[in-house]
Amino acid sequence: MKAPVQPDNAGKRSYPVISGDHPLILASQSPRRSRLLTQVGLPFRSVASHLDEVDAGDHPEAMCCRLAEEKAAYVHSLMDPSWVLGADTAVVIGERILGKPISHEDARAMLSLLSGREHAVVTGYCILDPSGLPVHTEAVSTAVRFKPLNDREIEAYIHTGEPFGKAGAYAIQEIGAFMVESICGSYTNVVGLPVCAVIQALIRVGAIPHFPLDLS
Repeated sequence: MKAPVQPDNAGKRSYPVISGDHPLILASQSPRRSRLLTQVGLPFRSVASHLDEVDAGDHPEAMCCRLAEEKAAYVHSLMDPSWVLGADTAVVIGERILGKPISHEDARAMLSLLSGREHAVVTGYCILDPSGLPVHTEAVSTAVRFKPLNDREIEAYIHTGEPFGKAGAYAIQEIGAFMVESICGSYTNVVGLPVCAVIQALIRVGAIPHFPLDLS
């Protein structure tokens, strides 16, 4: 069966739309991003980028977009022509960008810094068309406020092991939800991917004709 294509009304080249036969390639092995795409029923395949996430001193939004583009481009170079989505998330407080804690002490310092304060969670994402051309790059920011944390709460949370492997040393969708007093913006962005914005962008660039998809 021939794959459907988006009409080329703007004179641009048309490619097969995302479908079960032509899944989106997610340039990430993040279980959180995979869970979000699975939740909304978007056909995809996850491929690790294996790139070092180097902070070149960029503004957080620019840094996340640059890394998203680099991840997507690297994975695209390994694949048959496909739509590719790259993403990178950072936790920002003041002038500081918080990465993933590398030790118990590092996690404690991050959580103490976030305690009782508002921070931003920034996700940059990039969509490549099957030729490898970046057709949409955007950064989405969500404001998150933590309740004041006492030492016992911080130590108990670190003891769960959840802070490790998470930017900013917490996971809003898991145990870490107990610390989040409020958010302003996209919840899924804090998890790791601004799903609403991504789907709107996929429609706009012709990767999908509409949403939800009919996969029957």
